[in-house]
Amino acid sequence: MTVPVLRFLLVFLLTLTTSHAGLAGPADVVGVKVTKSGPGVYNFAVTVRHADAGWEHYADAWDVLGPDGAVLGTRKLAHPHEHEQPFTRSLSGVAIPKGIGKVRLRAHDKVHGYGGAEIVVDLPR
Repeated sequence: MTVPVLRFLLVFLLTLTTSHAGLAGPADVVGVKVTKSGPGVYNFAVTVRHADAGWEHYADAWDVLGPDGAVLGTRKLAHPHEHEQPFTRSLSGVAIPKGIGKVRLRAHDKVHGYGGAEIVVDLPR
């Protein structure tokens, strides 16, 4: 191959690999199961969908938020789930202040931050 052809191929491949991370979009919460484990304490199993694209762009956390937007709990996600979509991870022992009947779940990814689909759930009594 000639030098210009090799240069073109190199630029093309670099463009593909660096823009791939941006194609995944924000992480979406697509399901939530909440159970009460004690007075004011809840367990959450949250299902997230995201087109994880390796270590540079993956869903890396989800949060439980109160009605005022305060973060009541966070589940950190330590690695990409490229071959497990959607995926469900749990967080136990989340203390919810008295008087709160609903919480909102949101997901976070390494490139877009927050911004995907969120779900609001009623807390079991």
